[in-house]
Amino acid sequence: MTSQINPNNINGAYPVAGQDNNSQGFRDNFTNTKTNFQYASEEITALQNSAILSANLANSAPVINDLLTSTLSNGFLQDMYYTRVAQGTLSGTVTVDYSVGSYQTVTTGATITLDFINWPAAGAASIVTLQITVANTGHTVVLPASVSVNNAGIQGLDTTTNTITFAATGVYAFTFTTSDGGTTITIDEVNKQLQPFNNSQEDLAASAAASLATAVSYFSTAAAETATLAAGVNGQIKTFAMYADTGDMVITVSNAGWKSSGTGTVTFDTIGDACTLQYINSKWFCIGNNGCVFA
Repeated sequence: MTSQINPNNINGAYPVAGQDNNSQGFRDNFTNTKTNFQYASEEITALQNSAILSANLANSAPVINDLLTSTLSNGFLQDMYYTRVAQGTLSGTVTVDYSVGSYQTVTTGATITLDFINWPAAGAASIVTLQITVANTGHTVVLPASVSVNNAGIQGLDTTTNTITFAATGVYAFTFTTSDGGTTITIDEVNKQLQPFNNSQEDLAASAAASLATAVSYFSTAAAETATLAAGVNGQIKTFAMYADTGDMVITVSNAGWKSSGTGTVTFDTIGDACTLQYINSKWFCIGNNGCVFA
């Protein structure tokens, strides 16, 4: 804006030295000086209240640059960062308040249910990233019904209950986006922890529990040996392979799909025996087999 301060309405040559001067000239200068001070006070106050500042002004409150929905356009962003809101270890309802920070973290103390609040009004695209440290694979994350866009592709998400289960402990991150004030929310995975589905493997030791965080368990036997496979996550795939044989390997499988209920076993007795299991409807089903015996 153009300043209203007018330095030209003050007569700097008045009063004139060595002669009588009309008092009206003094009054005019004083009035115009006072008016300019009033303009300066109003304009400086407006700047203090509205300007974007990088540091505190003298004798003013700490700077908080609240843009009040005004528009920033046609500029470069450099060295910008988000406010991080660390919520700590929680269970039950976890409130994700958009207004306090666009990057939030939480560690599961048990199952958590997310509740999003204070989204901007409809018409503004709003994004919040939530980093979840899953401390136990028994901990699940329940999403509100409004998280309904792109959820079919999220690993471990049962869309019938909007509940995410995790095959492995670790750090997971998701972004949540809305443009209608939170009525519908899109979910995206920031860092997929896809170990159970990717090119990960382990050398399965005798009497060990097969890792649910690897896609493949291979083994050789020095004598008759055993191992176990715990319940997985719906959709998870697990492959077993025997590469050397000095005795049978018998793997006890929880929630075996070839049993009416309870555990079943898979026996490997020859080099080259291998099978692929998939966890479907809360049971392990064999979807590929080369020489293994199921009981």
